[in-house]
Amino acid sequence: MPASPSTARAINDRLALHLLQQEGPLTAGQLKQLTGLSRPTVADLVERLTASGLIEVAGESGEQRRGPNAKLYGIVAERAHLAALDVRTEGVAVLVSDLLGRVLAEASVPIDDHSGTGPAVEQAVSLVERAVKEAGADRLHTVGIGAPGLIDPVGGELRDSTGLPEWHRRLMAALQEKFPEARVGVENETNLAALAEQRDGAARDRDTFVLLWLGLGIGAAVVLDGTLRRGVSGGAGEIGFMPVPGTAGLPSATDCDGGFHSVAGAAAVTALAAEHGVTARPAGPEPHAAALVREAVRRSASGSDPAAEGFLDALADRVVLGAAAVVSVLDPGCLVLAGEIGRAGADALADRVQYRLTRMSPLATEVRPSTLGGGAVLRGALLTARDRAQDDLFAPPER
Repeated sequence: MPASPSTARAINDRLALHLLQQEGPLTAGQLKQLTGLSRPTVADLVERLTASGLIEVAGESGEQRRGPNAKLYGIVAERAHLAALDVRTEGVAVLVSDLLGRVLAEASVPIDDHSGTGPAVEQAVSLVERAVKEAGADRLHTVGIGAPGLIDPVGGELRDSTGLPEWHRRLMAALQEKFPEARVGVENETNLAALAEQRDGAARDRDTFVLLWLGLGIGAAVVLDGTLRRGVSGGAGEIGFMPVPGTAGLPSATDCDGGFHSVAGAAAVTALAAEHGVTARPAGPEPHAAALVREAVRRSASGSDPAAEGFLDALADRVVLGAAAVVSVLDPGCLVLAGEIGRAGADALADRVQYRLTRMSPLATEVRPSTLGGGAVLRGALLTARDRAQDDLFAPPER
């Protein structure tokens, strides 16, 4: 059944806007070539999108031609401002961008465990306010938040989780109150890291992969056929609770001690380093375990440090327990090691896990380290906020 004229116009407008978002400013002739639309149709959509304030003349083409140079049209980046937050137990990082995702301001603040819920929330909200002011924005259109814990798939709120600060759950409502016109959303930090790696990082060439988050806590994000899978309760990837060999007991519904977390979480990695005589100074706010792994990688690079080599081998023996279980169930073809410990281990840890996984599983799986570093969660939050804002602004007007 053919589309109605209004539907066809909406489809053409969205196509042109997404091309301008991906390619940058384009002439009407380039839009005609890329969309396959007729010249009158392109001229009509350019006029319509300009009148709506979504695109503007961004310059002129430099091509030599008879007559005046062709106008370049680009998305009005200042049409909306976005904020992305990476919320951790020890602090908050924020960035503010325009509609195209260009970062205009960045800031972070540590938040002490003993600050109290009210003061902690106030610190975080004030940080966002300062960043918005620095960016020159008068309001926010969309706010994307990345945080540890389970996200309610129905209400989209951070669920109450044992061990996580209460201020995490209060922050979303406080930001909504401070920026009432903004669309505020929260997503699990591991899921956001996976979206960022899929779009801009280690998994750009993969439609199906699993990201293993190795840090203070343990988690996984599952992307199947290009789509992030959250599970019925939002708990897909909670592999810290997964029973594995080598623990003193079994996990419970309220405590992951006895699960994979017990052998590969930051505390377990720190203890393992001590057993092998590996020491390091903590590096800023990251877990001490990450500094230990990074030091072991540095020392093992020479190939003549048995202690560092032994520690990395033992760590890979533990990580592969979770990796093999994930692979046997999902057959993702690719694992990305992320989180503070995964990033610190880099290729040295990924290669060791790859070797062990190849011996344990008949399913071909490539193990890669994260390429986005510590900014993966913030990048994922920004990408999510940008997509939501563009979906809203690029949608056809309601009739």
